[in-house]
Amino acid sequence: MKSIGGFIPHLLTWVLLVALLPAGQVAAQSSAIAPVRGEVTEAGKATPLPGAVLRWLYDAADAGAPVITTTSDDAGRFTLVRPARAASRLVVQALGYRADTLAVPVSGAPYLRVALRAGAELGEVVVTDRAPAYSSLTPANVQMISSRDLTKSACCNLAESFETNASVEVTTSDAVSGAKQIQLLGLDGSYSLLTVDNQPALRGLAAPYRLGYLAGPWIENIEIIKGTGSVVNGYEAISGQVNVKLKEPEKTDQLLFNTYANDLGKLDVNLNASARINPKWSTVLLLHTDHLGSRADRNQDGFLDLPLATQFNAFNKWKYLSGHGIVSEVGLGALRETRQGGQLGFRDSGEAAFTQSYGTTQATTRYTGYAKASYNWPSRPFQSLGLLLTGTDHDFTSQYSYGYQTYHTGHDPSLPPYPVTNRSSRAYDGSQRTGQVTLLFQSALGNTAHVYRTGLSFLYDDYNERLTAGRSYLTDTPADVEAREHRTRRELVPGAFAEYTYQNSRNLTLVAGLRADHHNLYGWQLTPRLNLKYDVLKNTVLRAAAGSGFRVANPIADNAAMLASAREFVIGSNLRPEKAWNVGGSATQYFTALGHPATLILDYYHTEFENQVVADMYTAPDIIAIDNLQPGGRSFARSLQAELQVEPLKGLQVKGAYKYLDVRTSYDNQLLPKPLTPTHRAFLNLGYASAFDKWRVDFTVQWFGERALAHITSAHAHGTGQDYTPETAPRYALLNTQVTRAFKRLEVYAGVENLTNYRQPNPIEGAATPFGPTFDAAMVWGPVFGRLTYAGLRYRIE
Repeated sequence: MKSIGGFIPHLLTWVLLVALLPAGQVAAQSSAIAPVRGEVTEAGKATPLPGAVLRWLYDAADAGAPVITTTSDDAGRFTLVRPARAASRLVVQALGYRADTLAVPVSGAPYLRVALRAGAELGEVVVTDRAPAYSSLTPANVQMISSRDLTKSACCNLAESFETNASVEVTTSDAVSGAKQIQLLGLDGSYSLLTVDNQPALRGLAAPYRLGYLAGPWIENIEIIKGTGSVVNGYEAISGQVNVKLKEPEKTDQLLFNTYANDLGKLDVNLNASARINPKWSTVLLLHTDHLGSRADRNQDGFLDLPLATQFNAFNKWKYLSGHGIVSEVGLGALRETRQGGQLGFRDSGEAAFTQSYGTTQATTRYTGYAKASYNWPSRPFQSLGLLLTGTDHDFTSQYSYGYQTYHTGHDPSLPPYPVTNRSSRAYDGSQRTGQVTLLFQSALGNTAHVYRTGLSFLYDDYNERLTAGRSYLTDTPADVEAREHRTRRELVPGAFAEYTYQNSRNLTLVAGLRADHHNLYGWQLTPRLNLKYDVLKNTVLRAAAGSGFRVANPIADNAAMLASAREFVIGSNLRPEKAWNVGGSATQYFTALGHPATLILDYYHTEFENQVVADMYTAPDIIAIDNLQPGGRSFARSLQAELQVEPLKGLQVKGAYKYLDVRTSYDNQLLPKPLTPTHRAFLNLGYASAFDKWRVDFTVQWFGERALAHITSAHAHGTGQDYTPETAPRYALLNTQVTRAFKRLEVYAGVENLTNYRQPNPIEGAATPFGPTFDAAMVWGPVFGRLTYAGLRYRIE
């Protein structure tokens, strides 16, 4: 695999040429139409309805077009091809049942579930378009976390949305700030593209705390995409993409009120309110606030288990549907958050560096806005033109009181040396101004079996950071200090992209994409990507994916957890951008077990870096050396996951998974495991829902294997040419449970996290001497505060 970086570009180039160049010829010769699949059932019983007739409904302008029909099989399932024109409405009929007409999405290949009522019954037909957890239709390996899944845990924010999911790990960055980070395919969250409504968001300097900037009740669903994904969303995805879909104005509840409180004293309040102003205009207002004002130190190390924090967050969406092909949307958001952590006696006096206690403070102000508009040709529903504009203004300040200790003999040689603590202040402040424009056109080559997307994009990023270390050297000049502490970067990146999708009516989908971007600092960057899906059998799906990703690292923000330690930041002077190749695939088997549907998924992905910005905490443990991968060095991540989802009894859902991670990087010419990444992980989730969902009970077990540690104490250092085996953290398990009682409009829930009250023995190394040289709050591998109980309620008006 060492030559993977050289082999894959050539392979992908040939594949893309084969896929893209003859597309017009293939389209001219083929009459196959991308199918719409689904199932027809009897309403109220969910039993299959065989023999139902399905046909496309044509407009008057399409009179004389060929009639395309199909019937559902014995299991109620159907597959219906769609003509290139007038393919948005579907009529479903069955003898003895009321007919219904459905509006079908004009793009993609949706899976429809149609429930027909008996002819004698009154009331409207219930039609739902609901994707399974692992889609059988998408060319990429996509897992969906639905709004129902999000209620299986407290889910106060995005960080807690993955607690009942095996694909994404959520870790605590450090034991002082309480910030959370995700890992996908064994790589830090900075290597996975986070999008909101399929637009890049919460990137750059927002990364350290971004999982707390999206409230759980705001989220409609979350898509986890493994691999590099689509070129349409940009070039930064390396390990995958996490797409968060917020509540839609025209579809969500009129009112949702959610409140949550836990025994640490944290209170969350959320309010969603939507209005359909008229048939064309709708809006939704999303409000969130949380507050933790009580000081808790359950492990009695003298430090707060969680920082004192207050957040105010608001987002407003407006949507316009013309009814004649024009759709537009505008959104505005604002956030203000403050945090204070550290020792129990610390108080923020504005000069944290000169207090008697160690403490940290952070304050963030963030404004976001976007506008998008699209036009669909009425006579060609597969053809559209879209314009997307986004802008972000992100400012933050932070301060970390820290110090180092020296020893002096004193005037009396008969007395032992006495320590002198030199206190100082480490401050990290920054701002980011981001703007992005994307123009996107989509159409078909002859028919919807051959679809292409092409467009132009422009990214503007203006970074301004200052890390004041509080240390100076005798040889320093003012210019040296300014260069070391002040970092600015302005990126101007125009780009173009094209993506071709081929989908036959039976079993094959291919997506080949290529984008070219010109970076004002690093020149041309070429990003090819390929996704392939093949249905071997009716219920057996194989996927393969390959592609590259490119990103400019933010060395301080990407390693912000290390600010809560005595480590000194030493950053290379000419960092080059990171680039990596990701190859992998998955096998998905759908089957029936004990009369209920079940799914088995096996996937493997390998990420190989051509160049990476490495944060070395091994070689000299009292510093964090950040520089590009050494010549001849390697950095890679291998991820193998197996997951089984079954329903052994009616109402009982079981998910079990095992994951193996091999993540290693060359540190000082020695290939070592990446710190704090567990090699083995197991996961089990049991969810039971009684009739009519009156009671819901969820139980989750997460087991973590050993993981490498990089302590700050010099005894664990290694030198060039020396064999070194890092110390490892012990294995442990976390048990969480929640019970929900549902009424007509009200849900009441209560739960316990970390049932066994397991704690990491020393989450803060050197806690007794926080101003000493061994202080380190960043080697967190387990729970800090032990068992947590909580309760809350949800009230909604649909």
